[in-house]
Amino acid sequence: MTIKACTKCNRITNDERCPVCDLPSSTNWSGLLIIIDPDKSDIASELNINIPGEYALRVR
Repeated sequence: MTIKACTKCNRITNDERCPVCDLPSSTNWSGLLIIIDPDKSDIASELNINIPGEYALRVR
């Protein structure tokens, strides 16, 4: 099982397509960001993340 990241929203997934935005996922990603409470997170608001979860910092 390969861990992938969405090419649009950077959400980490194991699927070929992102479960949130239904776009292709890439195996070429780096950095891991875990958002627990996006409403109180300055980083989440800076990166426009509204859904809790695991995100990649860079996806190619």
